[in-house]
Amino acid sequence: MNITPFIRRIDEFCNASLSWNTVKAYVPIGDFGSYPDKRSVPELIKTSIINLDKPPGPTSHEVAFWIKNMFNLPRVGHGGTLELL
Repeated sequence: MNITPFIRRIDEFCNASLSWNTVKAYVPIGDFGSYPDKRSVPELIKTSIINLDKPPGPTSHEVAFWIKNMFNLPRVGHGGTLELL
């Protein structure tokens, strides 16, 4: 999977002129692991992190609950918050 064109389109949309160096460095060892672009959708959901720019309004706990329900996952959590009190 080549993501470079996608990254460049994002830069164009944001009027950014950044230079990117895309490196594919992951190599599975033996029968353990697989290339990220060869993983099934359920495997990606099970082992992934979702980076989310949460809008104002819902709490981080609420958003984690919504993600849990949307993907029918047994557990979901958030790694922190920058919410002001």
